[in-house]
Amino acid sequence: MRKNNNRWQLHTKPLLFMLLGTFVLAFTYYHINFQNHLSEGGFLGLALLGKYLYDLPPAITAFVLDIPVFIVALFLKGRKFLIHTLIASVAFSIFYDLCERFSPLHINFHNNLLLAAVVSGILTGLGAGVILRSGGAAGGDDILSLLISQFTGLKIGTVFVILDAVVLLISLIYMPLIETAFTIVAVVIAGKIITITLNYGKVPVQQPKIRVTIPIKEKTVRV
Repeated sequence: MRKNNNRWQLHTKPLLFMLLGTFVLAFTYYHINFQNHLSEGGFLGLALLGKYLYDLPPAITAFVLDIPVFIVALFLKGRKFLIHTLIASVAFSIFYDLCERFSPLHINFHNNLLLAAVVSGILTGLGAGVILRSGGAAGGDDILSLLISQFTGLKIGTVFVILDAVVLLISLIYMPLIETAFTIVAVVIAGKIITITLNYGKVPVQQPKIRVTIPIKEKTVRV
């Protein structure tokens, strides 16, 4: 019985941390990004772009973008990772809806968008990093960043910044320049925080040095 309880605790701890990460993300996206008119990168930014260009429903667009990434993640990362990601995605939607419906808090950084970008970057990076460290992802764009990082060797924070920055630059066709520029600042900070969160407390693994021995033939000297 005691052995089974220990196993249950091992599964519960990362799940609780993952839920904490999704709450931090939902809180940040609503109270910092939305309330201060910062733009969005990732799949959500592409969904908003589809709404602007072709009048496509953002929710459906984001869902369609997530499907192929989720399928690839199932084969490359396994069922457990996918289940954690689905839990994180559903929890994020619930937490965001709760913030939108019931939170009386209004954080006004309209006169200081740089501060809004810094706070957004720190909290977004912390939330996303905790979710990834707990064995899941907040959505399809985070999964894509994780897979690209593993296949290319780039830090996941760097991939996160590149993908979001590309989407934000494309979004300039309909988004204000000032808000988009400060959002890119937030994305850069978030990328750094994600990398720090993932690597915190971990011992870097040193690759073993490969020794190449070259056989030397002895020459016979005739006198």
